[in-house]
Amino acid sequence: MAGSSPSPAAGDVPPSRSASAIVAGVATGYHVLRVVGYSHTKEVPNGQSISSSHFLVGGRTWFVKYYPNGNAAGEADFISLFLALHGTVAEAVKAKVTISLLDQEGKPVPPYNRTTEFVNIAEKGSWGYPKFMERKALEESEHLSNDCFTVRFDVTVLNDVRTLETPLLVVPSSDMHRHFGRLLSSKEDTDVKFRVGKKTFSAHRLVLSTRSLVFKAQLYGPMKEKNTSKAIHINDMEADVFDALLTFMYTDNLPEMKEQDESAMAQHLLVAADRYNLERLKLICEDKLCKHIDTNSAATILALAEQHNCHGLKDACFTFLSSSSTLGAVMETDGFEHLTISCPRILKELVSKVVAG
Repeated sequence: MAGSSPSPAAGDVPPSRSASAIVAGVATGYHVLRVVGYSHTKEVPNGQSISSSHFLVGGRTWFVKYYPNGNAAGEADFISLFLALHGTVAEAVKAKVTISLLDQEGKPVPPYNRTTEFVNIAEKGSWGYPKFMERKALEESEHLSNDCFTVRFDVTVLNDVRTLETPLLVVPSSDMHRHFGRLLSSKEDTDVKFRVGKKTFSAHRLVLSTRSLVFKAQLYGPMKEKNTSKAIHINDMEADVFDALLTFMYTDNLPEMKEQDESAMAQHLLVAADRYNLERLKLICEDKLCKHIDTNSAATILALAEQHNCHGLKDACFTFLSSSSTLGAVMETDGFEHLTISCPRILKELVSKVVAG
């Protein structure tokens, strides 16, 4: 019959369906290097470097080599930056690195955002840019602030190329945080209100009590608020901090913030996290504050770490203060005076650390 498709012959079977992929696997990670006291690092002679702490990417241990006055003769006016592989590795380790100078908001500065090609770093030992940036250009830029600047190293390690059978269906990653974020922003079916400063926030008792035992006791325990139409007052907290706290409790993420605001917000959120027993948020704040320790902030952050039992943050402050010259500069700040009054016991521990170092 015209227009009809041919019917399969007796014994024919439907065609099989399958898919495969040739996968060039990669592992990625990054390391942020903050140079505090840049002017003092310039005393390091040409050809000599300062190494960062070690970090892991792709199952390998790496570190950064920072040459304040260039890594070779003729490059003394430049800052040299290299990614280095720790230890001796027999097999090839192919990797590339993107090195980015960061501005005050933590974003890459276009003229100083450079990516190498893939090379066998096991053979070369290190790889990067001997003339990453002229020292004069850095010193005259806004990216050197309080004698500090920040560089990010994005590392991509090439793994073995292999062929894999792949499913025809792709399962998307979890977007539960988006749904809960919309639940918070829509205010649908909210059953509790909070008054923070001059601002009122609506939320869901069940969500808050699930995330925090402190909120659970406040909202469902013996001392729970009887009048559900009345807003619960939150004292000693700014509205924007409580807003960020709610965002984290619904989405497990913090709202985006500018680099210059991150330190202050992280300090306030750390206090809030300790108050409501949110350990993951507390650790996130500790991690952020470790990147903001400098001469002006070290004493204030150390006092905060001591008061709220933040052992990792406290150790980071001690490491920064381990040299007598750095400690001397910090002792001139108002924050150190506050530290001596609010945390007198920590001074003995600090002095013992410096002497031991």
